[in-house]
Amino acid sequence: MCELYVKADPILYESRSRSLRIRGVVTTLRLENQFWDILRDIAEVDGMTTNQLITKLYDELMEYRGEVVNFASFLRVSCTRFLAQRDARTVPLAVVRQAR
Repeated sequence: MCELYVKADPILYESRSRSLRIRGVVTTLRLENQFWDILRDIAEVDGMTTNQLITKLYDELMEYRGEVVNFASFLRVSCTRFLAQRDARTVPLAVVRQAR
């Protein structure tokens, strides 16, 4: 089982920083490459760029919570929730056995 995790391509867990403008302020976010890839996928589903998605999430979080504490962690959790929701919608195929 551990092999699945241990043999992950190191580039996936290498961190990368990106700068973007949120509410008129340039902000730098540092996330692992895999999370950037997932955020890109979420943005594509919603017809946005990654920066547009992140800005929208920030604005909605501010509106809902009134503050943002550890936004990078929020984004990571959002990615895992997206994957869990996507996996839950995927119905596994079952083998149907015919009676003989």
